Amino acid sequence: MKAGTIWNNLEIKEVLSSLQSTPKGLSQEEAERRLVEYGPNELQKKKRVPPWVLFLEQFKNFLVIILLIAAIISGALAAWGEGDVWDPILIVIIILFATILGFAQEFRSEKALEALKKMTAHTAAVIRSGKEKKIPGREIVPGDIILLRTGDRVPADSRLFEAVNLKTNEAALTGESVSSEKNSDVVSGDVPAGDRKNMVHMGTTVVYGRGKAIVTGIGMATEFGHIADMLQEVKTPPTPLQISLDKIGKALGFACLVICLILAVAGIVIGIFDNILNAFIWGVSLAVAAVPEALPAVVTITLAIGVQRMAKRHALMRRLPAVETLGCTDFICSDKTGTLTQDQMTVKKLYVGNRIIDVTGAGYEPKGDFYLHGNSYDPRQDHHLQRLMQINVLCNDSQLVTVDGAWQIKGDPTEGALAVAAAKAGIEQGSLINQFTRINEIPFSSERKRMTTIHNALKGWMACSKGAPEVILNSCDRIYIDEQERGLTEQDRRQILEINKQMAEQALRVLGMAYKPLSGDELAEEAEKGMVFAGLAGMIDPPREEVKEAIGLCDQAGIRSVMITGDHKLTAMAIARELGLLKDNAIAISGRELDELSDDELDKVVEEIRVYARVSPAHKMRVVGALQKKGHVVAMTGDGVNDAPALKKADIGIAMGITGTDVSKETAAMVLADDNYASIVAAVEEGRGVYDNIKKFLMYLLSSNLGEILLMTSVILFGSLSMLGIPRGTLPLIAVQILWVNLVTDGLPALALAVDPMSPDIMKQRPRRRQEGIFNSRVITLIAIGGVWSCIINVGIFSWALEAGKNIIEAQSLVFMTLIFIQFFKAVNYRSDRLSIFEIGIFTNKWLGWAILASFAMCIPLFYIPFFQDRFHTFPLSLPDWTIVILSSATIFIVLEIAKLVIRRLEKEFTEVTP
Repeated sequence: MKAGTIWNNLEIKEVLSSLQSTPKGLSQEEAERRLVEYGPNELQKKKRVPPWVLFLEQFKNFLVIILLIAAIISGALAAWGEGDVWDPILIVIIILFATILGFAQEFRSEKALEALKKMTAHTAAVIRSGKEKKIPGREIVPGDIILLRTGDRVPADSRLFEAVNLKTNEAALTGESVSSEKNSDVVSGDVPAGDRKNMVHMGTTVVYGRGKAIVTGIGMATEFGHIADMLQEVKTPPTPLQISLDKIGKALGFACLVICLILAVAGIVIGIFDNILNAFIWGVSLAVAAVPEALPAVVTITLAIGVQRMAKRHALMRRLPAVETLGCTDFICSDKTGTLTQDQMTVKKLYVGNRIIDVTGAGYEPKGDFYLHGNSYDPRQDHHLQRLMQINVLCNDSQLVTVDGAWQIKGDPTEGALAVAAAKAGIEQGSLINQFTRINEIPFSSERKRMTTIHNALKGWMACSKGAPEVILNSCDRIYIDEQERGLTEQDRRQILEINKQMAEQALRVLGMAYKPLSGDELAEEAEKGMVFAGLAGMIDPPREEVKEAIGLCDQAGIRSVMITGDHKLTAMAIARELGLLKDNAIAISGRELDELSDDELDKVVEEIRVYARVSPAHKMRVVGALQKKGHVVAMTGDGVNDAPALKKADIGIAMGITGTDVSKETAAMVLADDNYASIVAAVEEGRGVYDNIKKFLMYLLSSNLGEILLMTSVILFGSLSMLGIPRGTLPLIAVQILWVNLVTDGLPALALAVDPMSPDIMKQRPRRRQEGIFNSRVITLIAIGGVWSCIINVGIFSWALEAGKNIIEAQSLVFMTLIFIQFFKAVNYRSDRLSIFEIGIFTNKWLGWAILASFAMCIPLFYIPFFQDRFHTFPLSLPDWTIVILSSATIFIVLEIAKLVIRRLEKEFTEVTP
């Protein structure tokens, strides 16, 4: 096989010779040899990162590096007998805790992507040694002869050598919504994929007819593969959250190191520490407590939990950080077909015998009722309706089937809708086809706009025809009405065309049906003359029932929904109105009208346009760019290879899991498992929840660390000035106590905030602006109040204990436990920066409750078991001591609740978006 061969240029004999194959196909042995030589027929992604590399990458974080240095130094000091062995042990525990959790979540996200790849698995029919057999698509090799039938997915790029009325849907590759007619004739020149009429391409679908082809390219050597290869070279930029957290981590790390260094030096100067070594150990311990080492782990876990929640709601995230971007999405640009609608054409109205009959039901399940003038109607008793339905079944190449209990159509969706309507009327497809054997047909073409089949039955021959109403009507000179045939009058024609117009204005796709009894010796072309008009069928791809509610939720959340479709403008507008998407001053434009707008003109109206109809992939790119230029965060859906650029350009590219191509899935940040718009909205809700939980954790973490540093700073300062009864040279906490506080408060409670339930007002808030950081004035104020009040309480406890005559160990023990309890209360308070904890519910996060109980249980042995008392410099707290600890620490709860109330009033209550 020669690389770079232009297969469409060659005669089929040359193709077979070049690929060393025959029309009887390869032998099984030769196919197996080629499978080894060429590899499997699948799109390859970049080499997967080995697990050990994923694990080591967790140590690249700046905060983790600081902790590693601290662990190494304190470990060396302990080995020399100059330090406490607990210091390096606790630091290592903290490091491992953060890195293992981060590794586990990234590894799981890789596994989730592998599971997603399985969604694209398919089988193919091939000829091996002259016999047809079904094989997995990945086992196709160059030179294989493949069989193509209606409904099949093309498994590899192939050159046709037999095509009978063959049409393929190449929208995924070319963006063309109209099916491409195929033949086996030579096509000269190196033409684009859409013009290669004698080639079929991987990932496209056969919508009509049948054919045979010889495989010329597999996997990455296909048209899809070339695009996939190019797309994988594009690097995805970091999200705003990634950039923000990286800056936060470095800033906090440097700040904590500087502050701890100053405090350690001050401790030496005023005589708190006997030597530089003790000052260093204490400084390292305080740095460990102050540096937010759990930040990378908690952020990763929060994102990963968000991913798991989204997966349950049919949204599969391919990149963890992209979860956060969903939280500030304010424009969702969505395809119509399959996302806003069911992607299942459904007959809604029938015109038979001067009557309009309504049909209920949606999708391909043959369940529904018939209504005439609003009254229930039995279609089995209407001979005229039965005849119309018989035409719908006979002049039809689709099959109504069940797969795993779900009704599906094998073939063209429009023909499928007619078959389903007939089934609702009691006509059994298989039985009718057996009674009326098809002996000839004139296939549909875009020029003819009709299809005609000829059948032989016991009562004689008959032609059945369906197509554009005007075309069908022009071929008729009679009409079937009142159970008899009569001449078709001009008034009949006007009435039929008026009904056709009314249905079209309701965005229904209308087809006309006719029949003709034949003598048996007429030519097929003659059968389409002098036919009998039978009726009209109006159908539509109905909106998904849950989408209207989802769009309403978006309106409430300040998110604007936009429909971008290749469908006709009239149809798009009708669906948009039914969904509540097109209202007020909203605008609908076509791709041609979009082309007529200059960039400046588009900038002026782009925020008001809700429907784009008859658009191309280039139009999608332009719309995304215009919205981003206005500062909006844009989510864009797509399913084809040609959608990949727009998916890449959008802030959140969303691929379709069912109808989407591998390339679109690889390009997108998110994949919809059910192709449903409502799942996008659910993902946005989860994205907001993820961002909120990261904010809760940072408030809790930084306020706690601020309280610890202020406590140490205040005691050193007051001690040096002999104030508040604090003797010079005393510390409220020793190094190992600082490390323990850090372990039990920044551990389980912080992780529990990562799984905090979403706030009840999460979808009533305006989308967060792209440039808006986590640390707004409200958050900074709450962090400061929590840190300062913690310092005040603990300095007061320490001072009171020493003034009351307690020894230094007793005083430190009281401060030790009070500081821990204060941070437990903070964890509860910081579950929202807006709402009172009583509005959220104190016990609605059961994991936080268990985390606090577990952390508290870890502290008890330190005070009542002699071995730990010696190591942690503690003493058994009495009942009065516990009362002091709990009551004093509980004041932080009251202070923070009052602070939130005051902040809300100063802000005149937080803004709610009105629908």
